[in-house]
Amino acid sequence: MNSPDAQLKFSVDTITFDTIFTTIGSTTRRFTVQNPYEENVLISHIRLAGGNQSNFRLNINGVVGNELYDVEVPGKDSIFIFVEVTVDPTGQNLPMVVQDSIEFSTNSNIQDVNLIAYGQDFVLVKGETIKTTTWTADKPYLVYDYAYVDSLSTLTIEPGARIHFHKGAGLYVRGQIIADGNAQQPIQFLSDRLEDSYKNVPDQWNSIILFSGSHDNVINHAIIKNANIGLQVGTIEHDGYASLQLSNTRIENMAYAGLFALKSRIYAYNDVIANCGYYAAALLVGGEYEFYHTTIANYWGNYSSKVRSTSSLVISNVLVVDGSDGSRTSYNGDLVKATFANSIIYGNINKELELGDNGESMFNYMFDHCIIQIPDTTNTSDKDHFNQVWLGPDYNPEFVDPYDDYIYELDTLSPAIDLGSLEIAKNFPIDILDKNRLGDNRPDLGAYEYIPKKDDEE
Repeated sequence: MNSPDAQLKFSVDTITFDTIFTTIGSTTRRFTVQNPYEENVLISHIRLAGGNQSNFRLNINGVVGNELYDVEVPGKDSIFIFVEVTVDPTGQNLPMVVQDSIEFSTNSNIQDVNLIAYGQDFVLVKGETIKTTTWTADKPYLVYDYAYVDSLSTLTIEPGARIHFHKGAGLYVRGQIIADGNAQQPIQFLSDRLEDSYKNVPDQWNSIILFSGSHDNVINHAIIKNANIGLQVGTIEHDGYASLQLSNTRIENMAYAGLFALKSRIYAYNDVIANCGYYAAALLVGGEYEFYHTTIANYWGNYSSKVRSTSSLVISNVLVVDGSDGSRTSYNGDLVKATFANSIIYGNINKELELGDNGESMFNYMFDHCIIQIPDTTNTSDKDHFNQVWLGPDYNPEFVDPYDDYIYELDTLSPAIDLGSLEIAKNFPIDILDKNRLGDNRPDLGAYEYIPKKDDEE
């Protein structure tokens, strides 16, 4: 077709890339170039307007290159164009916008498709052993392979800092980590895929691991998302234990486990552990654990066809490991305490609590003022282990939106409202959102205190 009036049609007029990290390639976007006519159309020239200096890269109908001549599109047919982008670092701390366009020349008629990418400069940490240092909120950190905090060293992370991990990367702590955020500036541990389609996808990075022997760790007001194991506390192959204070923190969307603890000591409050493929929290080989105003909410199912069959919370004084040679090794340890108080353990299977006692080691646990998703026929009369626990469908905590927007605050009709122990709550008067849970002297269960909206806030 030789008419100068010939107009190609495009499936989009603008290709937009969400925020990506500078120097790290984006995902691939694609669009179609359509010939709406019965006759063939010859596109004499397709090119990136920015030429070889462009941050964008093209694959034009299977041909890699940013410029191509004489591309014929059969009548009523189309071709594909694939676009990628890399954003160069500028040294600035603010997000950057990179723009270009793809020009199409057809019978002296010029058309274009706009390209826009938002980029972010960062501090790269690639396979580094870290001595005592501070990570600030000035720029995000991108971890490739691993960041390893050496023994006798402390990694301090300031409020508002963002730590992003590439696929398979992790933060491994043999020394100490002090990640002390606040409600207005939480510390974020996330993947390096910032596109909206990846924001709730698990298994994008490995884990934060606190080695046995790593003591007095602090994680406060943090968000840990989309890893394989969000936070592992203790390592079976090392002597001693790890210790951690974990507070006001959300651990979500893990392929395997949110919190995986081995023979360690954890003091926790105002935490949310949600949506994990196997365990929300596994406390194994004994240890000492205290969890107050904790919300465990496991509604896994959006990311995999595999149905979860494992309980969200597992407490055990034993761990049996199968070797590749068919052998089995049993690790045992005293469970000095495992206390859950003013807490919620709930999810989408019938039994969200599993207890494993080897019959030889100490096995001390207590649920005090808790909603627990286990069959309502379960015997909870033993006052050494259960005090004021509520079971069964009548005590579904009625989270605001646990399936789509992953909001684990309490809805208006939640039975968890006003069900907590005041004496326990006095030790934790402020909830995860900095709200006062003692305002009516009737604290709620879980990490969030329900505060009715005033009429002028409706």
